[in-house]
Amino acid sequence: MLTDSELEELWFVVSPQNPLKLRSSLLADRHRLQMVRVAIEENYKMRACDVEFHLPIPSYTVVTLAHLREQYPDREFCLIMGSDNLESFHKWRNYEYILENYQIYVYPRPGHVNCELASHPNVHLVDVPMMDISSSYIRERIKQKRSVEYLLSEPVYKYLTEMHFYECANV
Repeated sequence: MLTDSELEELWFVVSPQNPLKLRSSLLADRHRLQMVRVAIEENYKMRACDVEFHLPIPSYTVVTLAHLREQYPDREFCLIMGSDNLESFHKWRNYEYILENYQIYVYPRPGHVNCELASHPNVHLVDVPMMDISSSYIRERIKQKRSVEYLLSEPVYKYLTEMHFYECANV
């Protein structure tokens, strides 16, 4: 992605509470942040970002973007999302403002290829192979005691295994 665009860095913003997801379905914030850190530790162009840990909950992207713009006025931020998120983008708080003021890069997801927002001038569909792997798929495989070793980077796999995440059906 970074090599096929003008993006200089990729920040992974870990959200304590997405308003469209149940809080009970999430691991503790610190563990999700740590998984991002171990996943990208070797890549100097990527950063694990906990900015939303210090903002009101639930986390709204429009608030996060405003905060980032205020804290880093010399930087230009954009969004990267899967096409499944673009389909529900109209449910996001102030999505019209985000759409008009930020570039949005969209990765294809199986079963989520057509969306009327895809034709907006600030929406850029990324031409990459479609992969049918999601975090919910990985969590479900772990609960079923099936291997995910080759679906994750070695450091993330090791962290998940050592911490026994998602092994119980109620996690």
